[in-house]
Amino acid sequence: MLPKKGLVGTISPHIGNLTFLKVLYLNGNNLYGEIPGEIGGLFRLRSLYLSTNALTGELTKLNLSSCVHLGELYLAHNHLQGNLPTAFQFLPNLKKLQKLALGSNRLTGGIPPTFGNLSSLRTLGLEVNHLKGRIPHEITRCWDLNILSLGVNNLTGTLSPSFFNMTSIQVFSVSQNTLEGTIPSYIGDTMPNLEIFEIGGNKFHGTIPISFPNASKLQIFEVSGNHLVGKVPNNIGRLKYLQDLQLWQNLLGSNDPLNDLAFITSLSNCSNLNKFSIRENRFEGKFPNTIANLSSKLHYLYLGGNKIFGTIPGAIKNLVSLVAFDIGSSLLSGVIPSEIGELHKLQGLILETNTLSGKIPLTLFNLTSLAAIYLDNNNFDGNIPSNVENLRNLNELYMYNNKLDGTIPQQVFNLPSLSKYLDLSRNSFTGPLSHAVGKLKTLNTLNISGNKLSGEIPYTNGDCLSLEYLDMHGNLFEGKVPPSLVSLKSITYLDISNNKLTREIPRDLQKLPLLQYLNLSFNDLEGEVPIVGVFSVATNVSLLGNKKLCGGIPELRLPPCPVKKTKHRKHFKHMIVIFTCICSALVFASFIAFLTLCWRKGKRMESAKPSKVEKLSKIPYRDLHQATHGFSDTNLIGSGSFGSVYKGRFEQGGVEQTIAVKVLALLKNGASKSFLVECKVLRNIRHRNLVPILTCCSSCDFAGNEFKALVYEFMENGDLDMWLHTQSSNARANLLSVLQRLNIVIDVSSALHYLHNDCDPAVIHCDLKPSNILLDNDLTAHVGDFGISRLYSRTIGDTIGEQSSTIGLKGSIGYVPPEYGIGAKASTFGDMYSFGILLLEMFTAKRPTDDLFNGECSSLCEYVEMALPEQVMKIVDPLLLACLESNCGERSHNDVEIHGNKLVEIEESKTHNFFLSIFKIGLNCASTSPIDRMHINDVTKELHKIKKTFFS
Repeated sequence: MLPKKGLVGTISPHIGNLTFLKVLYLNGNNLYGEIPGEIGGLFRLRSLYLSTNALTGELTKLNLSSCVHLGELYLAHNHLQGNLPTAFQFLPNLKKLQKLALGSNRLTGGIPPTFGNLSSLRTLGLEVNHLKGRIPHEITRCWDLNILSLGVNNLTGTLSPSFFNMTSIQVFSVSQNTLEGTIPSYIGDTMPNLEIFEIGGNKFHGTIPISFPNASKLQIFEVSGNHLVGKVPNNIGRLKYLQDLQLWQNLLGSNDPLNDLAFITSLSNCSNLNKFSIRENRFEGKFPNTIANLSSKLHYLYLGGNKIFGTIPGAIKNLVSLVAFDIGSSLLSGVIPSEIGELHKLQGLILETNTLSGKIPLTLFNLTSLAAIYLDNNNFDGNIPSNVENLRNLNELYMYNNKLDGTIPQQVFNLPSLSKYLDLSRNSFTGPLSHAVGKLKTLNTLNISGNKLSGEIPYTNGDCLSLEYLDMHGNLFEGKVPPSLVSLKSITYLDISNNKLTREIPRDLQKLPLLQYLNLSFNDLEGEVPIVGVFSVATNVSLLGNKKLCGGIPELRLPPCPVKKTKHRKHFKHMIVIFTCICSALVFASFIAFLTLCWRKGKRMESAKPSKVEKLSKIPYRDLHQATHGFSDTNLIGSGSFGSVYKGRFEQGGVEQTIAVKVLALLKNGASKSFLVECKVLRNIRHRNLVPILTCCSSCDFAGNEFKALVYEFMENGDLDMWLHTQSSNARANLLSVLQRLNIVIDVSSALHYLHNDCDPAVIHCDLKPSNILLDNDLTAHVGDFGISRLYSRTIGDTIGEQSSTIGLKGSIGYVPPEYGIGAKASTFGDMYSFGILLLEMFTAKRPTDDLFNGECSSLCEYVEMALPEQVMKIVDPLLLACLESNCGERSHNDVEIHGNKLVEIEESKTHNFFLSIFKIGLNCASTSPIDRMHINDVTKELHKIKKTFFS
């Protein structure tokens, strides 16, 4: 027996010569290589312990069929591979095997039903592998099984009811799989010896059975991360040995504020309770004072993410062993009781996102063990007391979005352990920033934005060598940008916008190797802008509002820097002459430009809308993460070729608004190019029928991975595809009427008219389809998703930057014009083809990829063409015809109400003529030959003419 002896090397095959060996105990060493097959010849072997080493190889080479006396086989915590069914064909011979531990390896395949033949088995440990498939019910034949540990695999399906009838089970652990089903109501009666019950991280649903307390030995009850509902049984406190109660991230709660939390009172009987979590459920009710009666051994208390209101009672001090207390994202009010300062073992305090107010109690800063404090998003006022320096173990301090004022005390920067986050943004701090900030040499993130700090930015900022994220925007800092910032070699995000900074940009900022986003906007900077590093990509740097800057890359559109004066008088005279000529030319050009702008302004007055992307700074990743609740699946509203779109709530300038966040899947080929193209296009275009962009994010996530996203106004009515094709949605129930569809088509044509004719260079969308047309609250259409768009120069008749912006096929299958398939470049004619297909789809409700077009008709165009003119009514969307007959859609979303927002009561021939006119436009636009397609100007005129004719 040589456990934990620091042994290194491989196991010699000569071990097979030890024929009298009964116990081989080599756990906890540094052995590597394969397990020699010669071990299988040790027929007297009773116990084989090789766990916690670095052994490799496949288990198929380990044949233990001769070890008929083997009772214990421990191979856990190695790097073993293989497929269990083939690896353990010898198992039927191991009639005396009682303990089998293979956890924490790299085993694959399914669990073999033959494990059920191990009649003497008491321990089966297969956790933390890559096993998949169902858990075979044959395992329940092991009548004496005490421990079943299958957690952290890829197991699926439901558990056979026989599993819950195993009276001998003490440890039942299947957490972190994808299992489904319910917990039987009788479980406490049929599994009376349960000590550990773990099913967290699966898809179990139903309620928590009231029979659980009958399993009176239960110590660990872990059901988090499932879909459980209803009340928690009030008798759960009968489990007097209970140590760990994990109910977080379910759907528990019954919308009964008086009784939802009643079960907590009974937990005072659980004198050994160490962990208790109900975070992220649907519990409602007043903060129960009985929490103060819980076990004095309680270390972890997590109540956040529920609708718990009221105040924090001073009696919380009774939980003297508390290490972590979380009641964030709740509805608490009042003040933090001073008694909280008696929880001397507290390391984590999470009170964020409540309506707590008043001053932060001085006693809080006596908790010298605190490592993380979350007080953000409350109404705390007053200043930060100087005894904050007592928190010598603090790693994270969040106090943003409160009403704190005064100066930021120097003592905050004297905390040597502050290494992760210091966020004091969105308060009312004043005065200069202490030079002591340079002492935070290990800090990763510093955010002091949105305050009233003044004076110069301390040069000692450059001493914070571990900083990756620095945000100081929205203050009153003045003076120059400190050159010491170039010492921040780890910085990836730097925002010092909206201050009063002057003088030149330090040129060495372009040498920062990891800097991905730099915002210097709305200061009074001057001089030449560098062109390399972060300055080489226009979307990674923001310089708006600095009127004295010049130079830089062309995409920044800054004026050229003046030529430096020569020392020779001869050239000086020439320069005067040249300068005079240039000024004259500029005056003349400005006059011409002024006349042109006046003409265009009148032309665009109806559609022009201020570009928000020019006004707003880039948004940090953290704000988007918070706005979308961590990009949760519940906020996911769609996905596409290059990423996903999430709904979020975001506050800008004190006004909360709903946003749509398009997150780029950067691992997908072309996603980064899509982001750059969309930014380039949306920077300069604005129209009432284009999706309004608010801002963008080019940063890193909390794991350090590259992150890019675009933020748009949220469109309440989703996309057009949903309204046309999702039969089960409310959209299909509230069908788009004829007039509403016509208005949407006119909106889209108006957007295309603007992109093709009024933009310089012209914009080619390249992916016009229903899912890229979003509808706002009034059902006004907005064209979106410019990820594969092109900029088109009328001067040279070609796309600009074709090589840099080409991302696969220019569009989506069914909407791509035929010429693109043979290599033709993107053009406005291509958009017209897509528009034609879109128009036909809107009034037939047939996708261009419909299975119908695999038979007689080969395409949507042919399907429509074959019906014209006599059979036109047969191809109209049947639901739309039913809508006409039943007078549906009486409410107009466009403030136009004509006889119930439908076609006027007219004879059938006139209805026929309406659809005939519409389909002809669609077919003309979708002609095979580009030169035969209608121009967008003519389309817009014809559509307005149709509307006037049939809806007057």
